[in-house]
Amino acid sequence: MTFFTSMPVSLQTVLLLLASNVFMTFAWYGHLRNMSTAPWYAAALVSWGIALFEYMFQVPANRIGYTQFSVAQLKIMQEVITLSVFLPFAVFYLKEPFKLDYLWAALCMVGAVYFIFRSH
Repeated sequence: MTFFTSMPVSLQTVLLLLASNVFMTFAWYGHLRNMSTAPWYAAALVSWGIALFEYMFQVPANRIGYTQFSVAQLKIMQEVITLSVFLPFAVFYLKEPFKLDYLWAALCMVGAVYFIFRSH
């Protein structure tokens, strides 16, 4: 753990958000592939269990990140990481076709990052 806490706050925050988003993506969308025939409430309970791990990374990420970033910066960082995790998940795991719209959405996120972080 000492190795982790010796990292810069920004890196700690990004790594924790990345881990959180992997769990979040599986909690929110993994049941579409793995539990498509199960009742919705069974999928909801499994998703809720997975989401517990999401929060075990998300809460420390926000607490650590808030020592250096504003809430708005943390939120935009979260959304960029969410899109970065979701796109490979959708294409490779759920077998969704890649769309050019993903690129346009990513470019919009680059703009959001610019505006939120420009005064930092």
